[in-house]
Amino acid sequence: MTATAASFVTPSIIPSVAALKVKVFADGADLVGMVEMARKPHIAGLTTNPTLMRKVGITDYRAFAKQVLAAIPDKPISFEVFCDDFAEMERQALEIASWGPNVYAKIPVTNCAGEPAYGLIRRLAAAGVKQNVTAMMTLEQVRAVSAALGGGPAAYVSVFAGRVADTGRDPVPMMAEAVRVLKPFPNQELIWASPRELLNIFQADEIGCHVITVTNDVLKKLELVGKDLDAYSLETVKMFYTDAQAAGFKL
Repeated sequence: MTATAASFVTPSIIPSVAALKVKVFADGADLVGMVEMARKPHIAGLTTNPTLMRKVGITDYRAFAKQVLAAIPDKPISFEVFCDDFAEMERQALEIASWGPNVYAKIPVTNCAGEPAYGLIRRLAAAGVKQNVTAMMTLEQVRAVSAALGGGPAAYVSVFAGRVADTGRDPVPMMAEAVRVLKPFPNQELIWASPRELLNIFQADEIGCHVITVTNDVLKKLELVGKDLDAYSLETVKMFYTDAQAAGFKL
């Protein structure tokens, strides 16, 4: 067996949450869950979006946002505009930005017609609005958004690496290049968005990605990081046995 093959059989590096440099943002729209996550020292910020809000039954956008900010005044939080007209997006972004110094106005990279939001992003940056530009999936978009943000206020460039992976493409090389694209602009931070598994946190960390947004169901797996694999294997065997006994299966 070659050394390369052996390394896949027995992982030599045990991951550690304490060693992570990438900032972990909790992604959700449940107020109780958001507050719970914000209290954890390893959660550096929070994001949400209209889809997550709709899933939990939120109907008053402004009231919900104000509740969140009253409970979490000290960590960055992104709230997204929810219209398709650039002029209205600008109005909403300016209001959202006025809600607090820790607020980022989340701007989609295009409208529903596929028209780029670069002009809007440039105007908002010039107005001093902190932005989280979202839903990007190509390096061309990253380059254009980074140029539009320029050296303005703090901003996040959010690339949906998980959705890229859903198409069968490896997002890691693209995300590594995106890190290099943003390097000349210290005000801009790259977000690895829509991760599908806990491993993505360590992939993001390895390439120097600044932030990764993680849903609560994935965050709950953090307690498994570094777990002994023999012990985990035995727990799995016991789980199958216990469930089979509880089901009363017979042959």
